[in-house]
Parts: sequence; C-alpha cells; structure tokens
Amino acid sequence: MLSKMTLDEARSLPKWRQPVGLLFVMAIAMPIAFYVWSALLNNFVKEVAGFDGFDISALHFVREIPGFLAFLVVFLIIVIREQVLGLVSLVILGIGTAFTAWFPSLQGLLVLTFISSLGFHYYETVNQSLQLQWLSKERAPHVLGWLMGAGSASMLVVYVLIVLMWDSMSLSYNIVYMVGGLVTTAIALFCFVAYPQFESPTPQAKKIVLRKRYWLYYALQFMSGARRQIITIFAGYMMVAKFGLAVHEVTGLYLINLVVNTLAAPFVGKAVARFGERVTLIFEYGGLVLVFLAYSGVYWFGWGILVASALYVVDHILFGLALALKTYFQKIADPQDIAPTAAVAFTINHIAAVLLPLPLGLLWLYSPAAVFSAAAVMALISLGLSLLVPRHPEKGNETRFSQYRTAPAE
Repeated sequence: MLSKMTLDEARSLPKWRQPVGLLFVMAIAMPIAFYVWSALLNNFVKEVAGFDGFDISALHFVREIPGFLAFLVVFLIIVIREQVLGLVSLVILGIGTAFTAWFPSLQGLLVLTFISSLGFHYYETVNQSLQLQWLSKERAPHVLGWLMGAGSASMLVVYVLIVLMWDSMSLSYNIVYMVGGLVTTAIALFCFVAYPQFESPTPQAKKIVLRKRYWLYYALQFMSGARRQIITIFAGYMMVAKFGLAVHEVTGLYLINLVVNTLAAPFVGKAVARFGERVTLIFEYGGLVLVFLAYSGVYWFGWGILVASALYVVDHILFGLALALKTYFQKIADPQDIAPTAAVAFTINHIAAVLLPLPLGLLWLYSPAAVFSAAAVMALISLGLSLLVPRHPEKGNETRFSQYRTAPAE
C-alpha cells in the first residue's frame, strides 16, 4: 500500500485490485469475525458466562460505546488515511474476536467486546465513507446491493461451517472465535500489501460537520440506531432464552436468514434505483412496524418458533433496504462532507444505542413483549420521518419542506 493512485489511474489495474475490488474484499472479511462473534454470543454468555437479560444488555451497552465515539474518526483521518484506518480497524476487530473465549466473565467480556467493537464501528464508519466517495451516484445503489450480497455470502459460509462442524468435530467456543478472528486479521493484512492507496476525487473536510439541511438524515439515523437495538440484542436472545435453541440450531436459523438475504441483496439495490429512496424507506419502516408488533405477539399469544424464525428472516430483509439511507445522503451531500458526516452520523445513530440497552434490559425482565412493542413505536416514528424524504433528493431538495426555504441552510 506504499503507492498512491487516483481513481482514474486505478482503472488500468486488474479489476480485483481496483477500488471496488477492495470494497468487496473488505465486505467479505468483516463478517467472518463479526458474525462468528455474534453467532456464538447468546449461547456462550448463557452457557459459559451465566448471563441473564440485564447482563446481555450491559454487554451491548459497552459494545455500542465505540459507535457513539465514531465522530473521533474525523480527527483520526487528519493523521491517517481513511483506507488505512479501515484496514487497521479490521485488524482490531479480528484480534478482539479471536480472544473472546479466553475471558468468560462479565468483566472480561466487557473489555474484549469493547476492543472488537472499536474495530467494527470504526471500520463501518470509514467503509461507508469510502463507498460513497468511490462509487458514482448512478452506480451506487446497484454496487451497494452487490456489496451487501458479498457480505451475506461471507456470513453464509461462516454459518454453514458452524452448523456442519460444531457437533461433528466437537468444536469449542475458543477454537471458533480464534479461527474467525484470525482469518479476518489475515485478510486485512493482505489488503495492506495487495492494494495501492486510492486517492478520492474530492479532499474530505477534517472537522466536525453539522449542517441544518441534513437534519432529516440525522433524524433517520437516530431512529435507526434506536430500533436496531431491539433486533441486535433481543431477537436473537429470545431464540435461546424462550425457545432453548442450541448453538447449531441458532446458527441454522442464521443460515436460513443469510441464504434469503444473499439472494435478495442485489434486488434490494435494484429496488432503490428503480423506486427511489422515499418509496423504499416508507416500505421498510412500514414493514418493520408490523414485524415488531408480531414479535410482541410471540409472547402475547404464545406463537411458536416457526413464527418467530420467519419474523427474524423478514426483518433482516427489511433492514437491508436501509442502504437507501446511504444513497439519500450521497445525493444531498456536498462531496467534501461525506467522511466527516459519516462519522457524525454513526455517533448520532449510537446515541440511542448507548442509552437504550440498560433500560430495555430492565424492561425485558418485566415484559419481553413490551420491548418489541417499544420497537414498533420507534419504527412508526421512522415511517413518519420517511414521508418527508422528497421523491428526487438532491442538494437544495433535502426534504419535502425544502421548497419553502427562502435562504440556503448550512
């Protein structure tokens, strides 16, 4: 990665060494560590660390702190290039994952989770920025869909291997965490050697950027972080706590989910390109309201594992439509704002992510159905905000109210 190259110059490279090729390799590398960690987490903390619903909430509270601190990326890119920071973050994620099973206590897992989460969230912040800088507005929806598909395919391989090998080879948590973490680390180190440093066409602002005209994007990011906690923390935990699924059974559910999402991801990108961000976001949030209400019904009406599993698959398909939020911002943003706003948006996204886990954990102890009902309310608020997205967003037309603005807002 010693050489530097503009995006135009990079077109002379073999396709796998071009910027989009690097995005695909990183999209494949990140899920190996992250989804090994998440696939085993609920069983590991229940069987080995003896967690209850409040403990798992505390773990996710700590996991979200680096996301809340994502705005610091703005200052890091003053001294380190975004591409380098993204790969360093992948290494941190891999190392933190690899040693997770070495510390099977609440205190130990909080520390290891913080380390791996630091890598994950800083990678995601930089990765989103690089995607929007390296992809044209015309190509972005299609390529982002394929990148989602590549990540889903990587997750699919991880889950297949766990399902097939967990019992037959008597795997331990330590072995799987070590392999998953070290593979991600190795791929990141390979990228350091195999790819030049790509120069983005527009230099990025190296300061915190908050603009009034981005307010709707900020609001949608905030609500996205709020409702995401329900799925991240409680939907998977419900499968273990309520239905008693074993590791290979939980991973089997993830596997089904990944097959569906891998096949659906390219069509998600096409849907955004075809119908636009407004229609896509309205469909996503409207669907999530119904899904979260149905999750509550699993507790209210005693619906079984088949209904809960189907809901788990559907809500992940709907969450995939969130790439429309990326392309919405790409269309309304000043090019130099992409990196700093990606960092700020991640922090805004994680304000709720930091504040909600502990209260929701306490609420879970009282009523799991109430947690999912709260998520339905959050999705309903997101639906209301999505109605404000214009049919053709662009700079100067950021919301349905933009036509009434008399002076430029910064």
